[in-house]
Amino acid sequence: MADVGDDAPTFEASLVNGDIEPFDLADRLGDDPVILAFFPAAFSNTCTDEMEAFRDEFDRDDCTLLGVSTDLPHALEAYRVQYDLPFSLVGDPDHRAIEAYDVIEDFAHYGVNTVARRAVFVIDADGVVTYRWLADDSGQEPDYVAVAEAVAEAAA
Repeated sequence: MADVGDDAPTFEASLVNGDIEPFDLADRLGDDPVILAFFPAAFSNTCTDEMEAFRDEFDRDDCTLLGVSTDLPHALEAYRVQYDLPFSLVGDPDHRAIEAYDVIEDFAHYGVNTVARRAVFVIDADGVVTYRWLADDSGQEPDYVAVAEAVAEAAA
């Protein structure tokens, strides 16, 4: 599992931001801090609450915020548009990101074997994980103030 102080694992997936294009996390590292906000499922209640909080109540000026889910890219684009999310989402249907960060959750009771565990990682410009939060259960949202403080520290 990626822990504070570790080099951030990179991965390839699909970037969803109006278009769907190849994405490599390594290409995003080096400038502003990067937030990886892993969430289990687009269009679900807690996930939507979380993404709306990042949209409405979180200052994204000094960071790159990426929502990461195992949903298919086209579903994530519909989700991004419906909820007017001003940041990119990353589609990880091949599970590369959730495996790299060891945030795999079993949702078999919903008929889905593998989704992202709700988690937040902040990565500084040097590519080092400076903050890690893992939900105790899928209904728990992150502490947005703590994430903002972590971004400020990573940007300093």
